[in-house]
Amino acid sequence: MPSKKPFRQALAMAVLLLLGHAAQAAEPVDLGKVTLVLGDQVRNLRSLVETAGVLEDAPYAYRWANFQGAAPLFEAQRAGAVDTSYAGDLPVLAAAAGGVPLKIIATNVGFGSSNGLLVQADSPLRRVADLKGRSVVVSSARGSISQHLLYAALEEAGLRRDEVTVKFVLPTNASAAFNSGQIESWAVFDPYLGTAEHNGARLLRNGEGLTTALSFVTASESSLADPAKRAAIADVVRRFAKARQWAIDHPREYARVYAELTHLPLETAALIAGRSSKGLRPVSAADLDTMQQVADLFHEEKILPKPVDVRALADSSLFTEDRP
Repeated sequence: MPSKKPFRQALAMAVLLLLGHAAQAAEPVDLGKVTLVLGDQVRNLRSLVETAGVLEDAPYAYRWANFQGAAPLFEAQRAGAVDTSYAGDLPVLAAAAGGVPLKIIATNVGFGSSNGLLVQADSPLRRVADLKGRSVVVSSARGSISQHLLYAALEEAGLRRDEVTVKFVLPTNASAAFNSGQIESWAVFDPYLGTAEHNGARLLRNGEGLTTALSFVTASESSLADPAKRAAIADVVRRFAKARQWAIDHPREYARVYAELTHLPLETAALIAGRSSKGLRPVSAADLDTMQQVADLFHEEKILPKPVDVRALADSSLFTEDRP
């Protein structure tokens, strides 16, 4: 009968290795050596966080990286230049389908009114159906929340997508062109949407009842694999949620500071700030199911180059991990 000694020795060695890994994983991390790069769009998240003051006592260093839209933001995340990003559902899906190594770590529940389809004030276009045979500029790149809105609005109006010419222009460039009358119709999101409305643009349709109005905080997989950075990201995302709640509880103060930071008129800042969020929370199963429907639809429409398994993208554990 073969001796059981070699097997027992191998088993003991495996147990020792596992215990060693567990002890190593349990070692405290030094957050004082961590610097997080927080990706943002149009200073949206930064203005909120700085207004609420939730990062003033953070035990790690951080800096902001600002982008005019989701497409350049996720290119930075692909390159490892940011640790976290903040964007709508379809841009997150487009980034994942394009190979950006990310995990969804939190959900922001927004308002469909923060995404809209605009025309010039004196435009003869009165309904979405009037866009037949016309050109529409979408900001920012393919796979944006505004593209999602446009396609949903066309379907609601009984138009085929090939009955409209779609062009993609980054929002700052599109804003200048729209203001000078070079663009007749424009699908765009806040703060560009609110600013254009303040300047007299007319809204044909917003995203209420058409799009999910969900956006997500994502983290780079390489950052989450680093124990110290993971602990810092777990802390920062909870602070983001605290800031969102502060803004909901203090709308006037948030609007005032947002106006100062963005140099927008107070009325415009209040409009944008007031429809930015219903709260930021851990990712739920319902969020993932909703997002999977969006992923499947836009893969069928060949906007996403490959299928996306949304559940495989989620890491909802950071809200429950121990605080650093």
